[in-house]
Amino acid sequence: MAADAPGQDPAGEDARIASLEERIAQAEQAEKVRQGTQVQQADDGSRLGNRVLAELIGGLAGGAVVGGTLDYFLRTSPWLLLAFLGLGIVAAFRNIIRLTTTKRPD
Repeated sequence: MAADAPGQDPAGEDARIASLEERIAQAEQAEKVRQGTQVQQADDGSRLGNRVLAELIGGLAGGAVVGGTLDYFLRTSPWLLLAFLGLGIVAAFRNIIRLTTTKRPD
C-alpha cells in the first residue's frame, strides 16, 4: 500500500527533466538577446562579410596613400596615384577571392 500512496519521485535524474531544463535555458538565452540585455555573437557569415569589406577598403586606401605620397614627393601628379590605386584594387580582389574560395571548417 505504501507504493500506491502519493509522494515524491525518487531522486534519480530523469531525461525529460534534463531536456526541459535545457530548453528553458535556451529560451531564456533567446529572450535576453531579444531584449538586448545580452549581445548575440556574430556568425560566420557576418565575420566573413566584415573581413571582405576590410580587405576592399584596406586595398583601396593603402594604394591611394602610397600612390599619393609618391606623387607628392616625385611630382608625377596623378600617375603614381592611379597606378598604386590599381595595384591596391588588384591586391584587394585577390585577397577576397582567396578568402572566399578556401574551405572553412564546419
